[in-house]
Amino acid sequence: MSPTPPRRLRLGMPKRMFSQVLLMQVAIAAGVAVLATGLFLAPLSEQLDDQAMRRALAIAQTTAAQPRLAEELKSTPASADGPVQAEAERIRKASGAEYVVVMNVHGTRWSHTNPAEIGGHVSTDPRSALSGREVMEIDSGTLGRSARGKVPLRDADGRIVGAVSVGIEYDSVRARLIHAIPGLFAYAGGAMAVGALAAYLISRRVQRQTRDLAFSDIAGLLAEREAMLHGIREGVVALDREGRIRLLNDEARRLLGIGDEAVGQPLDTALGEGRTTDVLAGTVTGTDLLTVRGQRVLVANRMPTDDGGAVATLRDRTELEQLGRELDSTRGLIDALRAQDHEHANRMHTLLGLLELEMYDDAVEFVGEVVGDHRATAEQVTEKIHDPLLAALLVGKATVAAERGVALWISDTTLFPDRLIDPRGLVTIVGNLVDNALDAAAGTLHARVEVELRAEGRTAVLRVRDTGPGIPAEQRELIFTDGWSTKKPPAHRKRGIGLSLVRRLAERQGGSARVSEADGGGAEFTIVLPEALAEALAEPGLAPEPAPGLMLERAATTVNEESR
Repeated sequence: MSPTPPRRLRLGMPKRMFSQVLLMQVAIAAGVAVLATGLFLAPLSEQLDDQAMRRALAIAQTTAAQPRLAEELKSTPASADGPVQAEAERIRKASGAEYVVVMNVHGTRWSHTNPAEIGGHVSTDPRSALSGREVMEIDSGTLGRSARGKVPLRDADGRIVGAVSVGIEYDSVRARLIHAIPGLFAYAGGAMAVGALAAYLISRRVQRQTRDLAFSDIAGLLAEREAMLHGIREGVVALDREGRIRLLNDEARRLLGIGDEAVGQPLDTALGEGRTTDVLAGTVTGTDLLTVRGQRVLVANRMPTDDGGAVATLRDRTELEQLGRELDSTRGLIDALRAQDHEHANRMHTLLGLLELEMYDDAVEFVGEVVGDHRATAEQVTEKIHDPLLAALLVGKATVAAERGVALWISDTTLFPDRLIDPRGLVTIVGNLVDNALDAAAGTLHARVEVELRAEGRTAVLRVRDTGPGIPAEQRELIFTDGWSTKKPPAHRKRGIGLSLVRRLAERQGGSARVSEADGGGAEFTIVLPEALAEALAEPGLAPEPAPGLMLERAATTVNEESR
């Protein structure tokens, strides 16, 4: 068995976010401390040099200002025990300078720290000082490198008789700089320690907020979130604490009919006022709240987040609501057909009895009355309503109303041409209103629903009256709100959508929908649809009357497709 190879030490960035953030912040703090120290030391050396040169110049100026120095320079020879040397040494020792040199106009020394140099020519060029200018410089001479100050020496008459050169030992300037470095490093180390502590605390906070995830994990989660949000078939809307939209997935854009420009806008700006805005903003509370946006029926749920915002989900129930209404209409038709089947069986038994009793004339009269009743219902509708879809719908609703013990009447003032621009929209409105009226009138004394349809130019006016309990004045606007209903919802769907759709369909065509109290009690709904009819022909004629059988066949189809 081969021995296990030794593990190699791998150096690199740690994977945990806490460690990465801490390492990066400590590195930044250290870099800033080093940079700040370097930026401080760079000008400090120049400042110390400048201070040393100015100090040397000040000593030179003080020396040159001595009242007897110029006269002694002119009147005494250059010697180690001369008065000029004595005065220069006194000043050197008192000021701590490295040297104080007094020279004549030829550059010959009258004083020097080393007496052997007295009488010799100075090692640096004295012409600038002898020409009357003051000089500050860092230069090298017989005593090494020094910070120097040179000034002209003038007699009582102001004539230049020599110059004074003072030097400050450069090693002392460097020593001051080196002496300052430990203190600077101490301050930098303290700042770095404080920065490291702050970095640790910040990293711990980041660790708690990110649940100790690595950067790669967060990037993966973000990619998964994007894929999930834009892949699910539910709309997702995220809001911040100010109620502004901060996230929309593709399905939410489709359901709400808005685009990317809505991100960052308040809800009422992006969506406008209405129930959808109230539901998403949390003004209306509850679960599985119904709302209508355009032609879509939506179910919304809202969940607050820890930062004060919220996330709302939207599901499209348009198809489910349509299937539910079709199921209701189908059940109504089935009940009506069942009642007709029962009634037809009774009539057939009656006819059979009349034939067995050989009462042939009575049998003929009985059959004529039955057929006449059915033809009268269809003819009454088609004589006044020439649009085939509307006529078929009302013939079918008349059958359902009869089964429920409600009389469905077409008003005497009804006269409606076959010029509708959007017949299906009006069929939806009429179907919803008639169904609601049948629900309200069923079970009341002399139950009755009356439908009135009139054309005023290109404007369609619809009125539906019932003999039900009516609608209180304070609820006449609420009934058009999404999800509001006084009736118990069926098992397969929710109520509160039909009247909201009626108003939206009316307003979409520039019309209106309102409710008031009908004469004699009950409710009266009035729908006004401007520009609902096409222009009349030059010689308008009435449309041919469809056959009753065709009308009943269309009634079944229309009710299934365009019910409440």
